[in-house]
Amino acid sequence: MPACSVCGLTSHASQAGRAVEATEDFDSFYAAVFARLVGQLALVTGDPHEAEDVVQEAMARAAPRWAQLRAYDAPEAWVRRVAFNLAVSGHRRARRRLAALLRLGPPAPVPPVSVEALALAQALQGLTVAHRQVVVLHYLADLPVQQVARELGVPVGTVKARLARARGALAARLAEPAQKGKQA
Repeated sequence: MPACSVCGLTSHASQAGRAVEATEDFDSFYAAVFARLVGQLALVTGDPHEAEDVVQEAMARAAPRWAQLRAYDAPEAWVRRVAFNLAVSGHRRARRRLAALLRLGPPAPVPPVSVEALALAQALQGLTVAHRQVVVLHYLADLPVQQVARELGVPVGTVKARLARARGALAARLAEPAQKGKQA
């Protein structure tokens, strides 16, 4: 009888002793064990959302192996072991991330966003993607027109035309209400 390399369970020839009856099809197995496994993992992880995530991932890993897993005495144990392993790995990753953040120290202070910057961001959203790209690369990333053209894979003339159109559109969008009234 083959043994599972993850949980050590052996397969069986008969239907006797199965943890979940009539689970020949994965969907019914999933429906029968999912909530129970999430409850168990929530007690282990302390977070029901994380528990749901690791059980979902364990089920996703079980699905392609279902033909083999359904022959085990308790396929639920295999899924539980995989979910436990995923939870432990997640906690290790979180600890390493926290240690790295502590080594780096507190982040640099971020200056408050000005009204002008918010207005510019909103005005940029009114441009086409092509126009936003050239504006951001040329004016905000401070790249020369030739480099913008190379990065976007377009001719220099196209970049210049897009910049001119974008400047015109931004000027109209960012004009003060008083100036708009004078133009009308």
